Amino acid sequence: MKRDYIFLVLFLLLFSSCRNHTGWVIENPLPVTRTDEVILLSRNEVANKLAVPGDKVPVFKEGDQQLASQVDDFNGDGKWDEVAILINMAPSESRKIYISFVEPSQYPVFEKRTNLRLGILQPDNTYTEVDHYWAPSCRDSFKIIAQAESVSWENDKFGFRTYFDCRNVKDLFGKLKPGMIIDNLNQPGTKSYHDLADWGMDVLHCGSSLGSGGIALLKNDSLFRLGSTDGYEYQKIVEGPVRSVFELRYKGWHVDSLTLDAVERVTIIPGKYWFQSDVTVNGLPEGAQIVTGIVTSRLKKEPFQFRESGFTCIGTHDVQSLNNDELGMAVLVPGNETGKIARTTDIDFFAKGFQTVKEKGFSNIISQTYYVSQKAVNNKPSTHWFAAVWGLEKDQWKTEAGFRQYLKGEMEKLAHPLIIKGLRVTEQEP
Repeated sequence: MKRDYIFLVLFLLLFSSCRNHTGWVIENPLPVTRTDEVILLSRNEVANKLAVPGDKVPVFKEGDQQLASQVDDFNGDGKWDEVAILINMAPSESRKIYISFVEPSQYPVFEKRTNLRLGILQPDNTYTEVDHYWAPSCRDSFKIIAQAESVSWENDKFGFRTYFDCRNVKDLFGKLKPGMIIDNLNQPGTKSYHDLADWGMDVLHCGSSLGSGGIALLKNDSLFRLGSTDGYEYQKIVEGPVRSVFELRYKGWHVDSLTLDAVERVTIIPGKYWFQSDVTVNGLPEGAQIVTGIVTSRLKKEPFQFRESGFTCIGTHDVQSLNNDELGMAVLVPGNETGKIARTTDIDFFAKGFQTVKEKGFSNIISQTYYVSQKAVNNKPSTHWFAAVWGLEKDQWKTEAGFRQYLKGEMEKLAHPLIIKGLRVTEQEP
C-alpha cells in the first residue's frame, strides 16, 4: 500500500511537470546550412491554433533556447499583426519551436541587427530621426535636408541608402564590422563617410545611373526614372532586431503623357548581403515593365547574368569601389517575370544640357547602367532583391566566382523557403 502511494505521488509530480504545448515544426528542405533565416507567423495563424491572451505578445523557444523574434503592428491598431522569428537550420534539419505569451513590458531584448534612419537637419546642424517625412521639391531649388542626404537602412552585413530628393538614386555603405552605423553618419565632429573608417565607408559612385538598385519604368524601349515626382514620401513601417521595413511613396510620376503613382516597400533582415524591394505602380500602362539596375561607371570587366533555381541574376564584379578595391552588385528577379536585360549608353546627358540637379551634376536621364526589366501588373507588387559585397570585408568577395557562389546559394534558399508545420503535443516543458 505504501509503495502504491509513493508511485501515485511520483506519477502526479511527473504529470504536473508536463502540459499541453503548442508550437510548430520547422523543416529545412535543402541539404545546406541556413543561418539567419526569418520565418513569419500572422496573428491569425497563431489564433487558429490557440487563444491569443489579451494584450500579451508571443515569444518562442526551442528547448531552453530563446529565439530572437519581433512582433509587428502593420495596421496601427495597437495590436501585433505578425511575428518574425530568427532561426538557424542545419542541412535537412527538422526542429520544434514552442510558443508562450508575456506582457509587452516583459518582452525580451534581442540584439538589434537591422536599422532604419531618416534624419532631418536641425538648426544646430544635428539630425533628428523621423518616422515620416515629405521630401522637398527640386523644381525651384535644391537643398540637402537629410542626414547623409538619404533614407538609410542596414543590417549587420551591409548598409544601403537612397537619396531623399528628386534624384532617388540608391547608394552603398560597405561595412567592416557588424555594428549599426547609419545613426551616427554625418553628425557634427564625425569623419566623412567618403573616407575609410574602422566601420567602413561609402563605396559607390552613382552619377546619373540607377546606382545600386534604383527604380525606373521601361515603356516603348525608353527608360523613365522614378524621380522628380510631384510628391516623394518616406514612411517607416517597422524597425527591430529581426527585420526593418519602410516605404517610399511617390505621387505624380510623369511618364510620357501618363501620370502614375508608385510605392516601393523595402525589407531588410539580419545576416544577408541583400535587401528585398516590392514595387507597386498605380496606372501602369499595358506592356510597361519595372526596371532596376547597377551603375557601370567604374566597370572594366563585362557584367554577368545567369539563371538558377527559377531566378534570373544580373551582376557586376570588378575593382570598382571608391576605395579602389573589389565591389560586387547583383539584382535577382523571378525567372518567369524577367524581361529585357541591357546596358544603357554612357553618354553624359548632364553635359548635353539635361540638368536636373546642377549642384550635383545630375541628370534625370539614365546612363551608365546595366539593368533588367520585370514584367508587372497594375496595382500589384513586383519583388526583386538587390545584393552587394565588398572585397575589403571578406576574401570571398575578392573574386567574381566567390560572389556568384553566394548568389546561387541565396537564390536556392529563396526558391525553397523553410517549411512550417503545425504541432500540438503533450510533453515535458521545453
